[in-house]
Amino acid sequence: MKRLLIIEDDQALANILARRLSRHGFECRLIHDASDVLLVAREFRPSHILLDMKLAEANGLGLIVPLRNLLPKVTLVLLTGYASIATAVEAIRLGADNYLAKPVDTQTLLTALDMDSHSHTLQEDEVDDSPLNPKRLEWEHIQQVLNANQGNVSATARQLGMHRRTLQRKLLKKPVGEGGQVK
Repeated sequence: MKRLLIIEDDQALANILARRLSRHGFECRLIHDASDVLLVAREFRPSHILLDMKLAEANGLGLIVPLRNLLPKVTLVLLTGYASIATAVEAIRLGADNYLAKPVDTQTLLTALDMDSHSHTLQEDEVDDSPLNPKRLEWEHIQQVLNANQGNVSATARQLGMHRRTLQRKLLKKPVGEGGQVK
């Protein structure tokens, strides 16, 4: 049986994920506090991990390396409600196998948790070479600077040369997709 450790501080969402994935053959264990993650992971020995990026005051990115060191063969998927290319790249660089934005449907979760899906290589026609929308580029740049400032909005606003409230309004907007439509 596949063993799934769900590390999510939103208990209602964690319960929903566990119910969904239990129906697909996963034995699920939930953890809501970042301080207990390594102890529970060592005891439970999961084959798969769903890790939330924002865990109350902790950042899930900081747990990727210790989890990967403890369980080198685990399939680790980072979930976030604050998706950006910068954090996706950072998560993969640190050792996550996949990166998903919330909300996420069951099929997408199952695909991300499936080890065989990682062996898929992109074909030329699957790569989108079209230029990004300027608003999308701005949003990605803001996310990178925010990530470099460890989420500090005031420091990010100063670095970008904009008012803090202006930056907060931009952060609340959904990112613009490649075709110009709001995602």
